[in-house]
Formats: sequence, structure tokens, C-alpha cells
Amino acid sequence: VQLQASGGGLVQAGDSLRLSCEASGRATSTYPIAWWRQAPGKDRDFVAAISWITSGTRYADSVKHRFTISRDNAKNTVYLQMNSLKPEDTAVYYCAAGGPQESMVIVTRTPRIWGQGTQVTVSS
Repeated sequence: VQLQASGGGLVQAGDSLRLSCEASGRATSTYPIAWWRQAPGKDRDFVAAISWITSGTRYADSVKHRFTISRDNAKNTVYLQMNSLKPEDTAVYYCAAGGPQESMVIVTRTPRIWGQGTQVTVSS
């Protein structure tokens, strides 16, 4: 599977933004998908994940109640709705996948497939 992230941009603190991750390839609906982010000079961190079968979700504490991950299997796309954005959310955001039919836990720790990033910049 290949992943294509889009939707980044420059916004002000308190604004909202929606990122999209389009998957291409075979059986894309069977892959757990996650969003990660990397701020300048920092490690890449887990943000949110969604399972392939139950659409269960998991979030980093820093984004809980502000970000929502969802998937539309008919469109082979996973979304990250980001509300109440803060300057500390500024980063390059990457979508990532686990293996087919793997547990969501895998993609929250060691994703197997990475897409390219999309820049999100939040000004104060």
C-alpha cells in the first residue's frame, strides 16, 4: 500500500484543519492507519490511530478531545480533523500504516509503511 497525505497549511491558533491520507493498493481497508508528527529538532511522535476492522481509535494525550481520526473505506481515505490548534501543534504530519489485518497497537509504535509528510504551521 502507498500513502499520500495532504491538507496541511498555515493557520492561526484556535483554528481547525483537516488532513487527509489516501491509500492506494490492494485491500487498503485492512490496514490500520496512524498519524504521526515531527516538529523541528524533535523526534517523530505518535498522534492518532484507527484500526482496520472496528474503527477503534487511540490518541496521544496532547491531542485528545481536540483531534479526531476517522476513515472512509469507500474512498480509501483516513482523515485527521484538528480543532483548537495550538502553536505547539506545528509540525510535519505523516500518515503511516501497519501490516494488513494487524492490530492497531503496531501502528502506534512501529509503523511498517510511511507516507510523505504535510506541513502544519500554527501561528500564535
